[in-house]
Amino acid sequence: MTARRALAAALLAVLVVAVVSWAADGEAPTVAEAAHRGWVSVIPPLLAIGLALVARQVVVALLAGLWVGATLVAGDPFQGFLRLGDRYLVGALADDSHAAILVFSTILGGMVGVLARSGATEGIVHWLSSRVSSRRGGMVSTAVMGTLIFFDDYANTLLVGSTMRPLTDKLRISREKLSYLVDSTAAPVATVAVISTWVGFEVGLIQDAMARLGDDAAAYTFFLRSIPFGYYPLLTLVFVYLLAVTGRDLGPMRQAEIRAHRLGQVLRPGAQPASDVGDLGVAESAADRPPAHPLLAGLPILTVILTTAFGLYFNGLQAAVEKGIASPTLREVLNNADSFAVLTWAALGGAVLAVVLVVATRRQALADAVEGWVSGAKAMMIAMVILVLAWSLSAVCESLGTADFLVETARQGLSARVLPALAFVLAAAVSFATGTSWGTMAILVPLIYPLGAELPVAAGLDAAVAERIHLAAVSAVLAGAVFGDHCSPISDTTILSSLATGADHVDHVKTQLPYALLVGSAAMAVGYLPVGWGLSPWISLAVGVVILVAVLVWRGRHMDREPAA
Repeated sequence: MTARRALAAALLAVLVVAVVSWAADGEAPTVAEAAHRGWVSVIPPLLAIGLALVARQVVVALLAGLWVGATLVAGDPFQGFLRLGDRYLVGALADDSHAAILVFSTILGGMVGVLARSGATEGIVHWLSSRVSSRRGGMVSTAVMGTLIFFDDYANTLLVGSTMRPLTDKLRISREKLSYLVDSTAAPVATVAVISTWVGFEVGLIQDAMARLGDDAAAYTFFLRSIPFGYYPLLTLVFVYLLAVTGRDLGPMRQAEIRAHRLGQVLRPGAQPASDVGDLGVAESAADRPPAHPLLAGLPILTVILTTAFGLYFNGLQAAVEKGIASPTLREVLNNADSFAVLTWAALGGAVLAVVLVVATRRQALADAVEGWVSGAKAMMIAMVILVLAWSLSAVCESLGTADFLVETARQGLSARVLPALAFVLAAAVSFATGTSWGTMAILVPLIYPLGAELPVAAGLDAAVAERIHLAAVSAVLAGAVFGDHCSPISDTTILSSLATGADHVDHVKTQLPYALLVGSAAMAVGYLPVGWGLSPWISLAVGVVILVAVLVWRGRHMDREPAA
C-alpha cells in the first residue's frame, strides 16, 4: 500500500507539473509575473500538504510541491528541476538561521545519543519511574516540563521530547500523544510568555508598526495587554492539561492511545519515525552496569537550559549596548539576542559535558562515547532533510507571492468588528501554507496593527470596544500563526516535534490536527468573533474552557480504563 501511495503521489506531481507548464506557455515569467500568480500560487503548498497526508511520504510530497513551485517560477519543468537544486535547496542551507537550527539539532541529537548509549537516559528514566508510575503522571510531567521551558520553542521541543520519550514509552503512551504534548507546550507557551525569544520578536514587530504610525507608546506594554486575547495558545495549554489530567482522548489520538495501551505499540505498525531512535539503545559496554545516577543525564540537560537562558540575556545585553542602548530593559535585551547562536552554544556545551561525564564516570570509553554521539547525530538525518525541503518550499511560496495573494484576498472584506476573526483566519492560512510562524507574523503585524488602530475609530465604535478590537486583532495574528503552524505538515516546529519524540511525522500531524481544529474553533467562536462587539476576554476564556471540558467529557474516552494486553 505504501508503494502504491508513493507511485500515486509521483504520478499526480507529474500531472500537476504538466498542467502548470502548459499554463506558462513554455516561457519563463518575469519577476513581477511570478510574484502575482493569484490562486495558482497556493498550488505548491497545498499539493505538498495533501500528498503528505494521503500518501504518508513526506519527502516525496515536499519534493513534488517544490518542483511544481519551481516550475511555476521558472516556466518549464526542466528549468524548475534545476532551480529546485541550485536555488532553493542551496538557498535553504545557505541561510544563517537555517544552518544554526541544523547545527543545533544535530549537536543536541548527538548529546541524546551519548546519554542513551551510555545508559544515562535510562538512569533518569529509572529515577522518574520511581516517582511517576502511571500514564497520567507521565503526561502531566511532560506538560509541566513543556510549560517550564518557556524561553524558546526549539529548546523546549527537543529537550522535552528527547528526555520524556523513554519514560512515556515505558508507560505505554503513544509517540503521537507525546509529540502532541511537546508541540502544544512549545510555541503556545513561548508566544504568550512574559519573556521569551518569541516575545522579543513579536514586540519588535509591534514597535516597528507603532513607529510607522508615529505612536510613541510602549510596545511591550501593548503586548502584555494583548495576552488575554491570545485565545488559541491559552486554550491550547488548558486543553493539554485537561487531556493529561483526565487521561481522556478522542478521534485519531484515541485510536493511537488504545493501540499503545493495549498492545504496547507506541508507534503504528509500518510507521516511519522522523528520527531513528531505535538505534539509540544502551551499548553493550554500559548494559551490564547498574542504573546511572539521574544527574549523569540531568546535568547536560540542565546545562542546555541554563546556557540558553543566560546566553540569551548576556548576548542580548551586549548587542543592545553595541547599538547604543545605555540601559536596556529585559525586553530590549531579548529582542537583540541572537537566539540561534545561543542555542548552538547550549547544545555544544551540553554535548561536551555529556561526553566528559560518561567518560569520567567510566560508563563508557571515549571512543564509545564518540560513537554514541555520531549515532545520535545520524538519527536526526530524516528530519533534517524534511526541514530543508520545507524551508525550500517556503522560499518558493515567497517567489510566487503566496502570502501576498492570501492577504490581498482577505482584505477585500474588511470590517472593524470582524477584524480579529479575519486576522486569525488569515494568519492561520499563511502559516499553514508557508510553514512559518515568524514569517507570518512579520508579514501581517505591520498590516493588521494600523488597521486595528484605524478601522474601529473610523466606524465610530465605542472607545473601549475599539481598544479591545485593536488588542485582539494583533494578538490574533500571533495566535493564528501558531494555529496554522500546528496544522501544517511543513512547519519546522511540527517537524522538530516529530524528530524529538521519534514519532511518524504524518501520524503526528493527523492526530494533532483534530485537537488543533477543536481549540481553534472554540477560540474563534467565543473569542475572536465576539470580541468585535466588546466581550471581555476573561469571559471568552472561561466559556472556551467550559466548551473544551464538555467536548472531552462527551466524546472522550478514558484510556486507563481500556483493558491492557
